[in-house]
Amino acid sequence: MGYRVGVDVGGTFTDLLVTDEFGKTEIIKTSTTPNDPSIGFFRGLEKAAHANSKGLPEFLKQIDTIVHGTTITTNATLTEGGAITGFITTAGFRDVLNMRRGLKERQFEKYAPPPPLVPRHRIRTVKERIDLNGDILIPLDETDVIKAAEYFKEQNVEAVAVSLLWSFNNPIHEERIRELLQETLPGIYISLSVEILPQIRVYERHSTTALNAYVGPILTSYIERLKTELYTREFAGDLLIMQSNGGVMSPDVAQRFASNTLLSGPAGAPMAGIFYGQIHKFTNLITVDMGGTSFDVALIKDANPAVTTEGQVGEYRIASPILDIHTVGAGGGSIAWVNDGGILTVGPKSAGAQPGPACYGRGGLEPTVTDAQYLLGYLDPKFFETGELDFDGDASRSVIDKNISSKLGMDTVTAANGIFEVVNSNMAAALGVVSVQRGYDPREFVLVVAGGAGPIHAAPIARELEIPLILIPRESSVFCAAGMLISDLKHDYVRTYAKEIPQVEFEEVNQLFAQMELKALETLRAEGCEDSAIEITYSTDLRYVGQFNEVEVEMSEESELSNLTLEKICQSFHEIHDMLYGYSMDGADLELINLRVTGIGRVNKPRQETYSYHQENPEHALLGSRSAFFEGGFVDTPVYDGLGLQPGNSIVGPAIIVQPTTTIVVPPDFSLLTDKSNNYLMYPQGENIEELCHSLIAKESSL
Repeated sequence: MGYRVGVDVGGTFTDLLVTDEFGKTEIIKTSTTPNDPSIGFFRGLEKAAHANSKGLPEFLKQIDTIVHGTTITTNATLTEGGAITGFITTAGFRDVLNMRRGLKERQFEKYAPPPPLVPRHRIRTVKERIDLNGDILIPLDETDVIKAAEYFKEQNVEAVAVSLLWSFNNPIHEERIRELLQETLPGIYISLSVEILPQIRVYERHSTTALNAYVGPILTSYIERLKTELYTREFAGDLLIMQSNGGVMSPDVAQRFASNTLLSGPAGAPMAGIFYGQIHKFTNLITVDMGGTSFDVALIKDANPAVTTEGQVGEYRIASPILDIHTVGAGGGSIAWVNDGGILTVGPKSAGAQPGPACYGRGGLEPTVTDAQYLLGYLDPKFFETGELDFDGDASRSVIDKNISSKLGMDTVTAANGIFEVVNSNMAAALGVVSVQRGYDPREFVLVVAGGAGPIHAAPIARELEIPLILIPRESSVFCAAGMLISDLKHDYVRTYAKEIPQVEFEEVNQLFAQMELKALETLRAEGCEDSAIEITYSTDLRYVGQFNEVEVEMSEESELSNLTLEKICQSFHEIHDMLYGYSMDGADLELINLRVTGIGRVNKPRQETYSYHQENPEHALLGSRSAFFEGGFVDTPVYDGLGLQPGNSIVGPAIIVQPTTTIVVPPDFSLLTDKSNNYLMYPQGENIEELCHSLIAKESSL
């Protein structure tokens, strides 16, 4: 067994976590190269090879697996940089895609919808009609398809999405359209709704299929470039791509289902949270990941991250299952500014990787959260090491004075602390979205903190929400990359079966389940999974008759529907509906909408070593002290070497713990313990850590 490498390309940094067969880890960070992320990818691998005293070809030969999370499809969507896309749909329904739902999400604001992924002139219709039972009412007019293909050729279209009415009940017309397109436009990227999202709700199906086509050629080109470069350099292991649903997939599957990578990078964090939480038997967690551009939050209940089928990327709807991650513009590079009303605001605009915060010495002219952290004494240039930065602290003071202090009539430090408090408030509000707004009490969860700067803000966030315990992994700065290494292969399948409960035919349902299970098995086996490592799960979407939104209900261990399992599912639906919406109607009629199957291929996980506790005294790791801002003034604060701390070392705040890529701030009202796996537990002073952990585990068991 050789190395395993997780690679997460973020907005500012490209993070790598390298693990060997003994569980030893190596953290590597390099600047992201937005114009071509593969450059940063290979720079990171070169640094990892050098850190292991090897040349890159020798290092690549010894890597078993590279798991890659990419933002390339996300960035293509947000920056309108996707492929020139054509769209084919049923005659008479040309405008459904761009009409969207016809509803304003922000009811009291005037705003324009996002630019269409496919402009109207590249949406072509074909005469055909299939009814809700899958019967053909109007045969496909192949002449219309050929005319559309010829028009797309004139328009230099690079990808075509096909989504017809009721096609999920009979795919014959979409499949024939693909054959005709391949004959007329050889090599064109084609997305069929019957493959991407064969389920009810026409706009969501259209949008997801169009998104897949829009980003498909971009991702395909990137993956092919990576594969060529890797294999040219004698890489002989497996390359896997992180998905938005918290699983990984082979490059071939990723190229066909490109839309499944739209939240590829952030999806690693919840998976890492589960991994680190299990060390202490914590299963109810809230993970936060503060990167350079964004702040991502996810809630995990009973070691299962929340999943949604109502996701959006840049206001474009994606209905495939994705981890329910709430993102706000509150990263280290988020820009602070004073609005027209004279109010200090932070984000959502970010300085990104280029030029980055002013203190990076790359010409940044706007104040960021990182600049405020430096002026408050939390960051020390000696420990803020990436090997690529020329730290410039004077620039931080200059941009905050010019853009904030002078406009608000306050001194530099007060302005910097204002930036710090505003971004903390923004982040705490984001936690409330995934917890309080969804019926969960954050006081019953453990806060798992990630990102190079996340541990600087952890305590104020926990204090505001009364979260009793903070878990900070030693690999916090490459948290998503760590999550990618422990993620299993995972594929989701859905089929619509819309019938009221008394009308459900068990034989029909079980036949659909069997078809999806077979697809899952075929895909996982093609990716190299042994049957013994494959797990299949089943669930259903239900709603009250006449209701618009449905609720997903798992089928526990059952693989077939029967009277008994259907009764259990209905009861579970009422309970989940009550938790989500505050009410249930036990006597009301229910209807089944969708059937879902998830295929999981278990992979080998990196080991998390545990050690015996040493003495509580951390003096051996004391590096000195520096002045840091707490409770309205600067305090002489001890600084500890995080890599020198040993299990059992206990620190009472105020204190700062530094690692080459992470800084942890322990305020005066908090304490910190290095646990048996060299991670950190931070908690309010006066609490007994053992009793606190036992109490949280007991609460989890009772929830």
